[in-house]
Amino acid sequence: MSSTINTKYPSIDDLRKLAKKRVPAFAFEYLDGGCNEDVSLARNTSEIREIQLQPRYLNNYGNSSTKTKVLGMEFDAPFGIAPVGLRGLIWPNSPEILAKAAHAHNIPFILSTVATMDIERASELTEGRAWFQLYNPVEDAIRNDLLDRAEAAGCPVLVLLCDVPTFGYRPRDIRNGLALPPKMSAKNILQILGKPTWAYNTLKYGQPTFENLKPYTPEGLNLKQLGQFMDKTFSGRLNEEIIKPIRDKWKGKLVLKGVASPQDTADAIRLGFDGIIVSNHGGRQLDAAQSTIHSLEGIVANYADKIEIMMDSGLRSGPDIARAIASGAKFTFMGRAFTYGAAALGNEGGEHTIAILKRQFKQVMDQLCCERVEDLPKHLLPRQS
Repeated sequence: MSSTINTKYPSIDDLRKLAKKRVPAFAFEYLDGGCNEDVSLARNTSEIREIQLQPRYLNNYGNSSTKTKVLGMEFDAPFGIAPVGLRGLIWPNSPEILAKAAHAHNIPFILSTVATMDIERASELTEGRAWFQLYNPVEDAIRNDLLDRAEAAGCPVLVLLCDVPTFGYRPRDIRNGLALPPKMSAKNILQILGKPTWAYNTLKYGQPTFENLKPYTPEGLNLKQLGQFMDKTFSGRLNEEIIKPIRDKWKGKLVLKGVASPQDTADAIRLGFDGIIVSNHGGRQLDAAQSTIHSLEGIVANYADKIEIMMDSGLRSGPDIARAIASGAKFTFMGRAFTYGAAALGNEGGEHTIAILKRQFKQVMDQLCCERVEDLPKHLLPRQS
């Protein structure tokens, strides 16, 4: 495990800029963009950064520790790697790079149903500690088989995704042909030729596919047929009727991801979830959405002592993580930041990104004179009206 920071790229923004140079535009824009006019994407981060923290310099202060617990598990830092669909398209083999780094640093790694690595490989790389995010299939048989595979792989946490009742309207992806079914235009081919390292690694590791779904996908489908199969097989809509058999079958911890309201939080508690992840899908689904930090504040005010509350979307740095924890999140997740790291630095990118965030977060705790992660809310300043 390395905690050394590459001094050329000491921030997530540095990694983003380097990733943009190394990845074809159609793949980078799929990761980097939001939906519609990117209003929600920008608001997520800007409103997190309105949060102010107050140091207590004369406290009887010892050493700060970044260790924390969530869902009964202890981690070395209060952040984990969020799921990103088609991550292997953005940088070849990046799911394996990030799973290995997460395990080495004892932080959680969440694998998406539509990842380019399967549950079994994620479990192997993390010694059974990877979490699995279920994008709910229409057919009960596929759903039950995915749950059985996740259980057999030792996944301690199942994450149900609730914020994709329909696909977001993403102009970049439409222009680039990354809406299903995807297309490979002359423009995209020229972009690939201009990124030889990406092209070489894609050849080395193979064209990315939905690895988890291979057992359920008919052989010989062309791209158009694959798109039709995905639309027919999966529905992002959740309700009590869909959730109940999953809660009954799943023996581990169950988390609802994409929660944005106190009402849905109350329903999650009633339906037996162990935790929620407050999220607006990284600004990729609803451009008129409230920022995640504002959603978090309303949920924490009503339900902090009733369910474990986590957060993602908009976080880009250690200070951002500290702001979210101080605002009442027990834990945080980041998707783009880690994918930038893998795309920027390849095999070293996962550990480097974790090292940056740990160092930044620890510096904030030290500066605040805050010994424990759970004490960060004591340093939260009221919002200025």
